[in-house]
Amino acid sequence: MRKIVVNDKMQKGYTYFLTEPEGKNFDPEFKPQLTPAQMLAMGVFGGRYMTDCRDEFPKSWFAKAKLCSSKHDPALNFFGINASKPLWYWRKKGWIHPSDPRGWFQWYCRYYMGRRILLEDQRQIKRWKAITRHIAQVRKNCHSGDLSCRPKQRQAILHWAYDSRKI
Repeated sequence: MRKIVVNDKMQKGYTYFLTEPEGKNFDPEFKPQLTPAQMLAMGVFGGRYMTDCRDEFPKSWFAKAKLCSSKHDPALNFFGINASKPLWYWRKKGWIHPSDPRGWFQWYCRYYMGRRILLEDQRQIKRWKAITRHIAQVRKNCHSGDLSCRPKQRQAILHWAYDSRKI
């Protein structure tokens, strides 16, 4: 068991433990198609996400990451479009857990690393599964392989570790 202590712009002195091997022993219902490193390399969240917390995660995740520490830049997203809601919106909806003040992707990164918080994991996996409604819309309205069809919805799907290039 490895102890992680977080000190970044959004968390000071937050501690958690990695109880599972990285990328292994996921809940059987949680089958993300992309790793955090793959998502960062493809371009998510306008490159603004995780620019101040790299020390918490493996350096390899950031080797090809498309990041911009000064601003949110939709051009850095894989589909070149903004598909993000601001953090205040997520807070207002009650989607932010105190352990992960940046939201779902932060939870996923920590889960991928090996952190487990039973009830929070169940909640986030339920939210992840709900994104399949967007996948169904892409399947229904787009020809297979047409990445120009529904780019905002495809970018949103990417934010949840689904790979819409396979649709």
